Amino acid sequence: MEIAIGVAVVLLLAFVFIFNGLVMRRNRCENAFATIDVMLKKRYDLIPNLVATVKGYAKHESEVFREVTELRAKAQAGGLSTDETVAVNNRITELLRRLLVVVEDYPELKASQNFMHLQRTLNEVEEQLSAARRAFNAAVMDLNNAVQMFPSSVVASMTGFRERRFLQALEEERRTPDVGGRLSPHGDRERPS
Repeated sequence: MEIAIGVAVVLLLAFVFIFNGLVMRRNRCENAFATIDVMLKKRYDLIPNLVATVKGYAKHESEVFREVTELRAKAQAGGLSTDETVAVNNRITELLRRLLVVVEDYPELKASQNFMHLQRTLNEVEEQLSAARRAFNAAVMDLNNAVQMFPSSVVASMTGFRERRFLQALEEERRTPDVGGRLSPHGDRERPS
């Protein structure tokens, strides 16, 4: 009888230890995603100023301005799942890159102190976002390992812990850059003369 009680206590302690480890890993993921959220807020705060600055020079890019403004509003409204947040911000990243390519056609805009400051600030925020994404993916890998590996996988399945999805690079970020041409204001490739 005493042996059975001893085994039960050891199993209970092991369960509690493993469960607490899973909770800790899940909380690391939540914290890492919250850090990304803070960086995205900084990015959202820059977007209206960037759009207004570029809009004065590149009036024909009104569709890009409209879409980035709508996506910013959607992202700030909240209520998006993690996957929806990632999708919206991936599209914002594409549009911001397109805006920065458009700038190449406007030397006076590139020389503007206001634009140069906004571009530097955006670059800093993007670097911070990149670091936050790496931290999130590291936390996700740690949680996913715990959810998949024995014996923590048993506790995870009993208590409802699930794997998380990694944040991944956009398809265009995976492609080799085309340094021989650049995007025209209409999104087509231009070849140097």
